[in-house]
Amino acid sequence: MVDIILPCLNESAALPLVLTGLPTGYRAIVADNGSTDDSVAVARAFDAEVVHVPQRGFGAAVHAGLEAATADVVCIVDADGSFDLRDLPRVVEPVVAGQADLMLGRRTPGPGAWPWHAQQANRLLAWWLRGELDVDIHDLGPMRAARRTELLGLGLRDRRFGYPLEMIVAAARAGWRIAEVPVAYAPRAEGTKSKVTGTVLGTARTVRDMTKVLAG
Repeated sequence: MVDIILPCLNESAALPLVLTGLPTGYRAIVADNGSTDDSVAVARAFDAEVVHVPQRGFGAAVHAGLEAATADVVCIVDADGSFDLRDLPRVVEPVVAGQADLMLGRRTPGPGAWPWHAQQANRLLAWWLRGELDVDIHDLGPMRAARRTELLGLGLRDRRFGYPLEMIVAAARAGWRIAEVPVAYAPRAEGTKSKVTGTVLGTARTVRDMTKVLAG
C-alpha cells in the first residue's frame, strides 16, 4: 500500500475525478485545509481518509497528511485534477525499488495547463537547484514520492508555499538521490481555483515564500 497525500482547499469539483483515478494499491489521504465547500463530504464518499488541518498553508496540509500516513512510501499530489494519477507508479516505483530517495514528476503541460509566469518562476528555481546543489532536475514537481519516515526526518519547517522547495533543498543537503520522470499535466478541473500560481500575484507570493527558504 502507498499513501497519497492530497492537500485540499475547496476542491469538491475535482475530487471525484482524482479519487476515481487512484491505481490499485494506493490509499488517499485528503488533508483538508479549511474547505468551505463539500470537499470533506466528497472525499469521504469516495472512501478517502480525511485529516482536518486548521493551520492554513500548503506545507501545513502536507505535513499533517504525512503524520497521518502509515505506509512506508508516500506520494504528494495536488488535488485539483491537473495530474493523471495513472502516472503515480512511474514516480513511486524507483523509490520502492531503492533506485531513488525522492522522485519528482516533471510536468509535461497540455494547452492552458501552466501559466507563463508560473513556468518562468519554476525554471528559475530549478536552475538555482542545479547550480547550487548539483540536483539534476528541471521542475519542482508537485507530484512526488519518498519514504515517509525519511521525509519526516528532514525536519521541514515551512508551512506555506515554500515547503516543496524546502523538501528538495533539505533532501539534497542530506545526500538523497533525487530524480524526475515526465508526467502529464492538464488544466485543473473546471470549478476549481489555483491557490498558488493561477495568477501573477499568487506566483509572486509563492516565490516570496520560496525565497525565504533559500535565504534560510
